[in-house]
Amino acid sequence: MVGNASPSRVAVVGAGMVGLSTAWFLQERGVDVTVFDRRDVAAGASWGNAGWLTPGLATPLPEPAVLRYGVRAVLSPSSPVYVPPSADPRLLRFLAGFARNSTAARWRRAMEALVPINGLALPGFDALVEGGVEAETRDAATFVAAYRTAAERRVLLEEVEHIRAAGQSLEYEALDGDEARKLEPLLSEEIGAAILLRGQRFVDPGRFVHALADAVRARGGEIRTGTDVDAMQDGPRGVAVRAGGRVEVFDAAVLANGVWLGDLARRFGVRALVQAGRGYSFSVPVEHVPAGPVYLPAQRVACTPLGDRLRVAGMMEFRRPDASLDPRRVRAIVEAARPLLRGADLDDRRDEWVGSRPCTRDGLPLIGATRSPRVFVGGGHGMWGVTLGPATGRLLAETITTGRRPSELAPFDPLR
Repeated sequence: MVGNASPSRVAVVGAGMVGLSTAWFLQERGVDVTVFDRRDVAAGASWGNAGWLTPGLATPLPEPAVLRYGVRAVLSPSSPVYVPPSADPRLLRFLAGFARNSTAARWRRAMEALVPINGLALPGFDALVEGGVEAETRDAATFVAAYRTAAERRVLLEEVEHIRAAGQSLEYEALDGDEARKLEPLLSEEIGAAILLRGQRFVDPGRFVHALADAVRARGGEIRTGTDVDAMQDGPRGVAVRAGGRVEVFDAAVLANGVWLGDLARRFGVRALVQAGRGYSFSVPVEHVPAGPVYLPAQRVACTPLGDRLRVAGMMEFRRPDASLDPRRVRAIVEAARPLLRGADLDDRRDEWVGSRPCTRDGLPLIGATRSPRVFVGGGHGMWGVTLGPATGRLLAETITTGRRPSELAPFDPLR
């Protein structure tokens, strides 16, 4: 809010889940919105990800397990966490900060910071659907995390207890291999232990984000795709936004443009590095479409039923966001998943995709006002931009229109 007046026109940069959710919730509060995207609706990380709505698993990305990979592991193209040997100085600074935050004590503090916003995740989706967004969220009838051995499973069981100790609700049941296969025939005989997670949901993320864009347009919002915002300035009349060679003035602006957030936000005091953590996915036919997501945590592979196919996703590749898809990463996911799944034709792949998740060094998103009272940020969610997108948009819309920061946003100050 500028002065004592709620803004009437707001520019939103980014047409992914976070940006469009922010636009929709601003419209709920009577604000006229214009959304800009350098490419298209859901063209970034919102399209090809696993589509999990799992607030119970929305945890900080920097964790002690990351440090156990070691330098040799992360330099291997087949590693689920990959850093190219030619990392530039900016990436090295990011990784150094990431490593400093990968301790048990810092993970615990970050997890406690996420619990309040995690609690708003599913209600945020419900508000969108009940408000007219023509898309669905699906309850995960089964959500199985599967392992070869009970010893492997111990890592996630311990993490679940840490999640619950931080105040996050998460119900689960430990299963043996036969019990897991009875629930989910997609799992092979190599699976010897599993965890059944309860109370989670999933979506087709591309379809949901496009439905959200349709809802924003239907309410009078404008979405300009193929339009890169290359400059922004806060002046006496408002925020001047230059896009496609044209300058317009808005009462306020929201930067929700993923891994490119820092390019514009730095001018407004946001110094946090936002690094592309690239994920890969593809879809394959399966003999039996699972009733819910299947997670292979030791391999860091996520599987989600979308229509009559299975989306298989994985990798955390710290690399330039505009680098081309690397077929070696796809092959690494295939070979990691092949022994653990049955009835999945991993050689009949479609929609091979790579997208860049916006990651921060401390694993916490950047949500709220910048040094300018008219310019706001919503980004840096890492792997949880879909899960937390509607909650972020709802809280940002409240901040922008009232001038008051909700308590849930206190840990996510973009100026920290």
